[in-house]
Amino acid sequence: MFQQTLLLVAGEAPRLRLPAHWELANLGRPPLRRLYLGTLGERACYAFEYGADTEAPPGMAWQGLRALYGRLDDSLFALAGPRATAHRLGSHPPVLRPLRHAHAPPRGRARARMPRLQAPRLSAHRAAVMCLITREREILLARSPHFPSGMYSALAGFVEPGESLEQCLAREVLEETGISIANTRYFASQPWPFPHSLMIAFVADYAGGEITPAPDEIEDAQWFALDALPKLPNRISIARRLIDGVLAEMRSIDS
Repeated sequence: MFQQTLLLVAGEAPRLRLPAHWELANLGRPPLRRLYLGTLGERACYAFEYGADTEAPPGMAWQGLRALYGRLDDSLFALAGPRATAHRLGSHPPVLRPLRHAHAPPRGRARARMPRLQAPRLSAHRAAVMCLITREREILLARSPHFPSGMYSALAGFVEPGESLEQCLAREVLEETGISIANTRYFASQPWPFPHSLMIAFVADYAGGEITPAPDEIEDAQWFALDALPKLPNRISIARRLIDGVLAEMRSIDS
């Protein structure tokens, strides 16, 4: 792993996978450091950091983590993304002493580097917001050019310095689709590793405007009825939780 790049056994989804520990010997060099991530099933999993000049051996390839969203298996993406990773490793200088688990504040996935405790960084000025817009019995979904084929999701963007979350939502939605929103409500949040940030999801009501997708950002945007939805993001994502939560609420009104 280097920055936001993962070493994968080459192939097309669903055959993409992370290499096993023994396969890393093919890199021909030891890792700069490693980080324990947790378990997947009954297997212990680690992140290993390598230098930028490390070439992928035959049958493997370096791929950007963000581009793997929706392509890598849900459980693997969760392990390699929010729970890891590259920036959590790369934000700190090499650790020369063995790492130990920290049991004193601050708690969480902090790591000890004597004599002071270091915790993963969070860039407050790069918080990301997401918005699902409703109109009667429809929801507005859009697709970015880098999405997997046929997949649509809620709109999202980064907060600019000096903006509130609500101001960012209104600006992003208007810029990307030409739509105005009202009655913004908080839904939930999720760690977002692009980089070391936080995704904050909201629901909003349609307030006016005609859909006009922003060139180079939005490939398509449409109103979708509850019984005619396109391919949606993976269930592990906050986008899917947001969509499922809103759909469940809207359907409950009919029952």
